[in-house]
Formats: sequence, structure tokens, C-alpha cells
Amino acid sequence: MKAQIVRLVQGSPEWLAHRQGHRNASETAAVLGLSPYQTPYQLWLLRTGRATQEVTAPMRHGTAMEPRAREAYEALTGNVMQPLVLVDGEYSASLDGMVFDGSLILEAKCPYQRRESKLWQEASCGQLVEHYQIQVQHQLMVSGSELAHVWVFDGQEGILLEVRPQPDRWSVIRNGWDEFMKLVREDRPPALTEGDKRVRDDAGWQQAAEEYIRMKRAAEAAEKFAEAAKVKLIGLASHCSETGCGVTVTRFWKAGNVDYKKVPALAGLSLELYRGAPREEVRISIGRQ
Repeated sequence: MKAQIVRLVQGSPEWLAHRQGHRNASETAAVLGLSPYQTPYQLWLLRTGRATQEVTAPMRHGTAMEPRAREAYEALTGNVMQPLVLVDGEYSASLDGMVFDGSLILEAKCPYQRRESKLWQEASCGQLVEHYQIQVQHQLMVSGSELAHVWVFDGQEGILLEVRPQPDRWSVIRNGWDEFMKLVREDRPPALTEGDKRVRDDAGWQQAAEEYIRMKRAAEAAEKFAEAAKVKLIGLASHCSETGCGVTVTRFWKAGNVDYKKVPALAGLSLELYRGAPREEVRISIGRQ
């Protein structure tokens, strides 16, 4: 086994600190935009300290059920599994279990909705959902193991799936992490996705939205009338500066904008080095869902 074992208790403050400094298997689906639970932008917020990890009911359920799931798996297979945290350079994998010689690893999944979950239903057909496939490939890449068992456990019974290494997917994992960590280092956010959008239909939101739309449309109508009056004033003005009745019309020449793409000295030079820190801005759009 090429990876190193890190003596950490999964879920401990030390383990959480370790995760913050490594490229973790459980986050790879989010990095690649495959996770239904976390977007690249949401993970970027965590990695840049702009947000903290929320512990959800499904997460608490999975943590609480893991020892029971491992016990059921060991009773079925006879394999003795040791939970481990492995590190290979910047890459880390928190394993639910590994056999003594490192040839086999275990990933236990305890879906919150049990047999009603998509995970259970696909596992019943011998399939593993995509975001867990990439997590397990990350684990196999770090561990160097020959085989992974995915044990989907409903609290009473389980379904066992086998996943073998697919080295061609490891380059996708590494490239995805390289691009994501570059964004973290440069403090540049990833593009927002549909997963970053939250639908609101509560009374407070509805009232504020209707008021904004009404005021926005009134302002746009007023702007049209103001533009028409402006055009009329300009048509009446023939001098460089004319004033009267509280309004002044002034004509003047302004230097054009510099087209930096045409500056020879800047050819091939990345201007990203001179870009300021990102700042949060707010845009409100009407009629876009």
C-alpha cells in the first residue's frame, strides 16, 4: 500500500482539520459537479472559510448507523474491516474499513430513506449511483486496493456491490481537484449551477417580489419617458452649452476607452495577477426561474 495511515478518529476535530487541508474522496463528486447534495460553489465557500459545514439529519443517520452496518457486513462476508484514514500526498480517503493486507476496502452507505431511496433502488438492480462511483474510485486511487465493496444497509439487511479500480477515471479526479484548488488559492468562485438555486414561495417573499416587479416596471416606464424628453432637449440645443428652466445641455468630447487586447506589450500577459479580490454583488432578474 503506497498511502500512509493517519491516526485520526473520524468525526473528531482533528479529523475535520485534516479534511480542510486535503483533497477528500467524499468531496470529489462535488468538485466534479456530480453531487446532488453539494455544488462546487458550496464546497468553495467551505474551503475559503465563508461558510461552515451543516450537519444534516441524513448525515447524522449515516454516522450513527455505520458501526452497525460494518458489523452486518462482517457477519455476512467474514471479512474483518478496520476503519482508516489514508493519505497519498494531497489526496485523502476516510475508509469505513480495510482488510489487513490492504487488498479490499469497504464503503458503507446507510440511506436515510432506507429502501425508498434512489441508492437502494439502484443497488437492488446491481447499479451504484454516479456520485458514489467517483467517491469509491478516489478511495481506490489513494489506497491502491484491488477491490472495493459498497455495502448499502437499510438497518436490517444490506446489498453488496463490487467496484474495481478504473485508472482512466483517476486522471479526471486529479484534473478536477487541480482546477478546484486553483480557484480556492486564487479566491475565485466557481460558476453557479442549478443546484445553487433555492425556490421560494412563502408569503414574505411573494409580497416583496410583487412589489419589486411593480416598482421596477414603473421605473422602466418612467425611464422611457425621460429618454424621449432628453432626445427632444438635445434636438432643441444648438450651442455647446445651453441652460434654462432648471436644465442644462452640454456637448463635449470624451477620450475613447483603451482596448487592452491591442496593446503589444500586453500580448500573452495574464491580467489575472492584477485582478482585485472577489466581492459579492447582488443581481435581481425578473421572469427568470
